[in-house]
Amino acid sequence: MAKTNQMKLGLLLNSIGFHIAAWRHPDARPDLASTFAPYADITKTAERGLFDLVFLADSAAVHHAHDFDIMTKMAPFYQMEPTTLLSSLAAVTDKIGLVASITTTYNEPFHIARKMATLDHLSAGRAGWNLITSANQAEAFNFSRDAHVDHAQRYERAEEVAKIVRGLWDSWEDDAFLYNKETGQFFRREKLHLLDHKGPLFSVRGPLNVNRPPQGQPVIAQAGSSEPGKELAAETADIVFTQQLTLENGKEFYADLKGRMGKFGRERDEIKIMPGVVPFVGRTQEEADENFQKMQSLILPEVGLALLRELLGGVDLSQYPLDGPMPDLTETNAGKGRLKNLTELAKRENMSIRQLYQHAAGSRGHWVLRGTPAHIADVLEHWIKEEAADGFVVIPPYLPGTIDSFVDLVVPELQRRGIYRNAYEGNTLRDHLGLARPRNKFAKA
Repeated sequence: MAKTNQMKLGLLLNSIGFHIAAWRHPDARPDLASTFAPYADITKTAERGLFDLVFLADSAAVHHAHDFDIMTKMAPFYQMEPTTLLSSLAAVTDKIGLVASITTTYNEPFHIARKMATLDHLSAGRAGWNLITSANQAEAFNFSRDAHVDHAQRYERAEEVAKIVRGLWDSWEDDAFLYNKETGQFFRREKLHLLDHKGPLFSVRGPLNVNRPPQGQPVIAQAGSSEPGKELAAETADIVFTQQLTLENGKEFYADLKGRMGKFGRERDEIKIMPGVVPFVGRTQEEADENFQKMQSLILPEVGLALLRELLGGVDLSQYPLDGPMPDLTETNAGKGRLKNLTELAKRENMSIRQLYQHAAGSRGHWVLRGTPAHIADVLEHWIKEEAADGFVVIPPYLPGTIDSFVDLVVPELQRRGIYRNAYEGNTLRDHLGLARPRNKFAKA
């Protein structure tokens, strides 16, 4: 298993980059964004950098579906179906974890359990499920609904789905299969277990028609920062992806979430908290700042406003002066954490609407870190020591290029300090994260 005090690193994977204007960067190849090659190259680079995992965000709808004119000026945030793409990536990688985002709001639990168990087998134990409840309100229109499911109802459903999925993964005990050709016995009947779940929303008999995953259970990640999101994470998650813009906010979130785990019978180190960070790396501070400003110069105002509308849950700010202050906003039915972070940032920094969309365009609500490899390593190490994080999700602003600079410049600096691995310690994603393999809940002790 991995040393638990070592920094964990994940990569948010897409083929263009995370900055809203990434596709306009001179080095970007948006024409290749729906092909396999860039995903494979980027994932191999992350594996060369000994990253714990890559993960794919997902949405079952195009972004900015309310305004197709705006969409013509934006990359439509290409989102191939995660488990299909990650299954292909499993064939061209050896060690790195492969985490797929799958919504509990618009999927059945049996389908989720089956897909993730299959990915874990195909990758020899490197699969993870990023449990999401869908923040993109346009998804509802693709699933015979006139409106998005209420936030509280989404989390009630997510809690039941997670329970069912984990139960289905334990349908078969590890030693269930005999494959005895002489006696004709394929498996032991007593090692097969029906879930027979009957709950408020679902009735699922089981068993799963895939044997128990190599990891016992694929790693579960989650990103909710609302009260129900944190409760679900404390009970269920192995990894928590989060947006934290300041060290103090990071420490507060870290202590809050870890403090909730005891009531679910869990130890603090059973969850790895990994804030997102958008790095602009330069060999000098001036070079890093220049890289950042080059990206910012590519933002069109109408695109920036459209991005804010999406991040703020549908709030249209076009009626307000661009260089005026942010108005007071009421809570929406979208994701709570991002709205809270952005509105608090605007108030704390006295930002105009233009300044806020310029910030959001480069990070979509995540933390932007600019500087030399030593400076970036200093800051990341400080967050670990201050118990604001167990690791980080690296979010490349544009691709290719920014992941290479992180792997080639920042990773060696982290290794020199002894806070990051020099080689993979095991073969599975659980090995990398220092997480124990769960016992089958149906098996006799």
